[in-house]
Amino acid sequence: MLIGIPAILGPDLLFTLRSMGHGDEIALVDANYPAQEHARRLVRADGHGVMAILEAILTVMPLDRAVPNAILRASLNNDPAQSNAFHQDLDAACARLAPGFAVKPLAGTDLYTRIRAAHTIIATTEPALFANVILRKGVIGADGRAA
Repeated sequence: MLIGIPAILGPDLLFTLRSMGHGDEIALVDANYPAQEHARRLVRADGHGVMAILEAILTVMPLDRAVPNAILRASLNNDPAQSNAFHQDLDAACARLAPGFAVKPLAGTDLYTRIRAAHTIIATTEPALFANVILRKGVIGADGRAA
């Protein structure tokens, strides 16, 4: 155990987060996503949902302020104009945990391309459909805070 680090962030996930550089993206995917097939690097988070992993990651990883959208998510039926209860909860959690960062819904083809190119895919056992999210890593300044 470590002080101040959420216990849900196991050794493999902590190693991944530390290994990522500015602009690298990490994808958290639901149980139906073909993670093994699409991943350049795969970390399993069996027994955990996307929301729990998202909340833990956002406590330790800065988001990229140099791009318009550092948080991207799936959309209901792969249509950015559609959302479900999971998306609404995700958007609210991001507003609370990452103020100033808007969540951008993507069409399926755009989302899948980004997930496949991600530094790492985190495979959860999230049962909700279209429950995939991408986070783009930012930087930590010389003062030790997100810049």
